[in-house]
Amino acid sequence: MNCPFCKDGDTRVLDSRVADDGGAIRRRRVCGNCQKRFTTIEQMQLTVLKRSGATEPFNREKAVAGVRKACKGRPVSDDDLARLGQQVEDALRALAEAAKGTDNLMHATLAAARAGATTGEWAGTLREVFGEFRAPTGVSGAVGVAEAGAELSEVRERVKGT
Repeated sequence: MNCPFCKDGDTRVLDSRVADDGGAIRRRRVCGNCQKRFTTIEQMQLTVLKRSGATEPFNREKAVAGVRKACKGRPVSDDDLARLGQQVEDALRALAEAAKGTDNLMHATLAAARAGATTGEWAGTLREVFGEFRAPTGVSGAVGVAEAGAELSEVRERVKGT
């Protein structure tokens, strides 16, 4: 984060607080160069993984519209659907917070499922926190596998020798 006063990149966080009911993080920072303090607000952006593999930002209205179509002809009010959309969003934010910490993710994942979050919604949330694993390919991947095999052979020989 660059200082807005001197544009130096050496800043540190003094205080972090949750704002907007978990939708943002307010951070109080100090510049290492000019010693001036400033505040930043970081918005949490939830993402959804589509079946095609593409990701897009979470849109509560779109999720509620899908549930509305599924509930067509049933006695479900617009208020119930709005509450459901809020519950899904809250559950996804709680899952993201649990993933950033050291908490067990099972409870947050189950809460998201109970709130009605789809697999794509909670997978997108976890992907946003952890990133996506990509197996090494090409020469670097083959070298890594060969080195691991050599290490395993050495361990086997040591075990046989004792």
